[in-house]
Amino acid sequence: MTKQKKKFSFRILDGIEWLGNKLPSPLLLFAILSLLVIILSGIFAGVTVKNPSTGETTSVTNLFSISGLQYIFQHAVDNFVGFAPLGAVLVTMLGIGLAEKTGLVNAALKATVFSFPKRLLTAALVFAGIMSSIAVNAGYVVLPPLGAVLFLGLGRHPLAGLAAAFAGVSGGFGANLFLTSTDAILQELTAEAASTIDPAYAETIAVSMNWYFAAFSVLLITALGTWVTDKIVEPRLGKYQGEADESIDYLTATEKKALKYAGISFLITLVVMAYLSIGPLRGDGSYLDSPFFASLVFVIFILFFIPGLVYGITVKKITNDKDLTSLLGDTMASMSGYIALAFTAGQFIAYFRETNLGTIIAYKGADFLQSTGFDGFGLILVFILLTMLINFFIGSSSAKWTILAPVFVPIMMNLDYSPEFTTLVYRIADSVTNMVTPLLLYFPVIVAFAQRYEKKLGIGTLISMMIPYSIAFLIGWIIILFIWMAIGIPVGPGAPIMYHQ
Repeated sequence: MTKQKKKFSFRILDGIEWLGNKLPSPLLLFAILSLLVIILSGIFAGVTVKNPSTGETTSVTNLFSISGLQYIFQHAVDNFVGFAPLGAVLVTMLGIGLAEKTGLVNAALKATVFSFPKRLLTAALVFAGIMSSIAVNAGYVVLPPLGAVLFLGLGRHPLAGLAAAFAGVSGGFGANLFLTSTDAILQELTAEAASTIDPAYAETIAVSMNWYFAAFSVLLITALGTWVTDKIVEPRLGKYQGEADESIDYLTATEKKALKYAGISFLITLVVMAYLSIGPLRGDGSYLDSPFFASLVFVIFILFFIPGLVYGITVKKITNDKDLTSLLGDTMASMSGYIALAFTAGQFIAYFRETNLGTIIAYKGADFLQSTGFDGFGLILVFILLTMLINFFIGSSSAKWTILAPVFVPIMMNLDYSPEFTTLVYRIADSVTNMVTPLLLYFPVIVAFAQRYEKKLGIGTLISMMIPYSIAFLIGWIIILFIWMAIGIPVGPGAPIMYHQ
């Protein structure tokens, strides 16, 4: 890419940022969107769609009515408390916040900065983000803020570090070297949809159905994410001029001693957690469905809290229970803006779900795809674009596939594409738009993290940072997908590209 083209692309991103930042603050925007959903539910009340596999009908629930008004008032608190990321973010940040307030994070940076190969930092962040899907959504809470701190400590722009980690966590959600709970959920939905065409084949669909392609994609997304960060996002951001500061000086003797004790406590805690994962918290079913995996947010809290506590005691920043309480209170105070944002975001997500507008849009989109008459590469491209569009209305990967699988899997099987391949195409399309849709449950979380470094940062700034990742991941994945198809490599163990009845 020439310098002139880079300047032109930067101008486009600047325009997107300008336009996006003309929107109200995220808190007010979600309040406006909540009101818009209420109005739209009244306009489209009575619109219904039929599930092609079950025959059940889904209709728009009218919130612009007396019963809707009752729902709004009666569930306001539940919608806030039930906002999925709220509890996970606050619990995790209690642990991370203590480690940060006591100075452990800064000391750990000091210990690693001068020994860590700086040229590998971006790749390491993107890779860690991709692999974090093992812990389901915990990566959204842990890695972006740590990426920002690490970049800032190295004299780089903190938002570039946040963007690299966010791109890995969200855009790389369809890739991993290991199987995750997402694989298990999608496998169940795919097999159920495939059974309407070929029950015997459906029973052969395994959790590892996309593993070959997903594992290779780790290399692809890591390389693309690193390139976009270092060549597009960070140069466009320029030198950081904000007030936040992470000084990287040599460790004092006290800090070295405290860091040593904190490291020992971390290793001991890690060993205890490993024992719990194969012992009391193992459960009787699948390891991915074990109590341990269901408790990862609390596990992460403990892994940060205990070393942070040990470090704080050693450097005498924590001398009694009042000091500890004060530090934890300061951590929660720093999250006050996010808590306020979670209230309006929670209402919007709940209203959208209650009205069934997302489900209606998904089914109407599926009907459109079926009516196009496309097949082959054309059908795959339209399927990707349609899924990307629907992702702007329904953030949950499993929720979308619950709706789309019964429609698309049979269609693709009738065109000789395997259910496993169809699921793979869906995962690509779902992943590449995660980072640019405000309806992603954790999007407000990332905005709140970013505002710690740019207090006036708006949605437009974040979206303009993430669009280059989205485009690069989409193009890269499509190219690799078509090459994969041309060669005919299975997408997973026993999972061919083509289906033959």
